[in-house]
Amino acid sequence: MAEVVGVRFREVGKIYYFDPTGIDFVKNDKVIVETARGVECGEIAMANTDIPEEEIVQPLKPIIRKANDADFETLRQNAEKEKRAFDIALKKIAEHKLNMKLVNVEYTFDNSKILFFYTAPTRVDFRELVKDLAGVFRVRIELRQIGVRDECKKLGGISICGRPFCCGQFLNDFQPVSIKMAKEQGLSLNPTKISGACGRLMCCLKYEQNAYEHLLKITPNVGSVVKTPEGRGRVTDVNLLTGNLKIHLDGNNDGADVSYNRKEIKVIRGAQPAGDDRGEHTEEQA
Repeated sequence: MAEVVGVRFREVGKIYYFDPTGIDFVKNDKVIVETARGVECGEIAMANTDIPEEEIVQPLKPIIRKANDADFETLRQNAEKEKRAFDIALKKIAEHKLNMKLVNVEYTFDNSKILFFYTAPTRVDFRELVKDLAGVFRVRIELRQIGVRDECKKLGGISICGRPFCCGQFLNDFQPVSIKMAKEQGLSLNPTKISGACGRLMCCLKYEQNAYEHLLKITPNVGSVVKTPEGRGRVTDVNLLTGNLKIHLDGNNDGADVSYNRKEIKVIRGAQPAGDDRGEHTEEQA
């Protein structure tokens, strides 16, 4: 076992392990650490914890120190510089007539590099833009193309449910989502109703999928032949969540369908789910 602390560098970002060097940290402490990007200021997301050695990506870098007032002032100044850099980059992109959308700008803590995040429909030749920006800022420039989901995560906003975007609140990683999930949950397949602001299938389709998969296994499909307390019949309607079924009893041609719970019936012959298309089960990757 090894003692580690978890550090996060963005409000909703991945947690990385660091060596606490014998110091006890508490959640939300600001700390200075060395990363692949250079010296950075992060926030303790997980206090001192012992974890198995095999879960650690070696080498485990140490915490340099707790952030002090001077570090907080550096963060404030960097935030101001990022706003200025964003405006300058927008003008330079327009001057070079590049088909790209600037999303965000980040200064590394030690000001050794500026990262410009953008989206674009195709590859962009930004070599002249980088030279231009380097001439203005006199530091290393890095442009990173990100996806539409990452754009929403960085910018934030309000989803159709009236709550802030899940990706901007608590999702550390994007999970694969597929149209099959919407089908199995009985949702409308209208893209405007099951897509997020990013234009991709909503991340929340993943949340209850395990429960729906279990319910689908224990609930007969529409068209299944079943045995009920009143005789044999065929399922005409299913409510997965409540487990209530509507069944048309054999020989009762003019009568109304009878309601039963799935616990009250026995399946004689199952039926393939309506509209089941194996060709539409391909997952949409984040």
